[in-house]
Amino acid sequence: MAKIIFDVETVGQDFELLDDISKEYFLKYADTEEKKQEAKNSLSFYPLTAQIVAIGMLDSETDKGYVFFQNNSLKKEAFKEANIQFISGTEKEILNNFWKVLKDYTTVITFNGRVFDCPFVMLRSAILKIKPSKNLMPPRYGHLVHVDLQDQLSFYGAMYRKFSLHMWCKAFGIKSPKESGITGLDVKNLFKEGRYLDIARYCAGDLSATKELYGYWEKYIKF
Repeated sequence: MAKIIFDVETVGQDFELLDDISKEYFLKYADTEEKKQEAKNSLSFYPLTAQIVAIGMLDSETDKGYVFFQNNSLKKEAFKEANIQFISGTEKEILNNFWKVLKDYTTVITFNGRVFDCPFVMLRSAILKIKPSKNLMPPRYGHLVHVDLQDQLSFYGAMYRKFSLHMWCKAFGIKSPKESGITGLDVKNLFKEGRYLDIARYCAGDLSATKELYGYWEKYIKF
């Protein structure tokens, strides 16, 4: 089975650019300044209020892959670092490249992808009028196999708490991409600052960590 790991980085739009009805929707239950700020910061989590700024893909067998990323410039960038090809483009180009690569795979591996990455990619594609090459949200017995390590390691919610990728990495002795000083919460500001390559490299780090974590799960937990 051809298996590919993928990870998505997103950036929410500025809250003040929302129309008044949408602002009211997000602030409906925010009765403190702290909750209002949390609501404003949450825009990156939803495909209706955010865009994709990077998608990383890594073949679990060959250990070769891609990071497709936005750089907000007319100048396209393409280069290779180790086993990863970095290719810049618009969000639409990123998604077209993603679906082109994905069509040759029968298994996807993610961390929290069933809840976040997969529906986000499907819906952003629809908004941009792009037809997916695969159904990332298939029925239980669909043709695409999805190994979501967040689900697997929490035994589908049997554990009281679902832990972050960083904490799983620390537990298994894997280098966490967060050790570089960047987390997913930093992506919006990095994008505003024009640090597009930092985002792309952070995304590549997530791929590497997820691949190692998948190896532990497959060898010691999977039946």
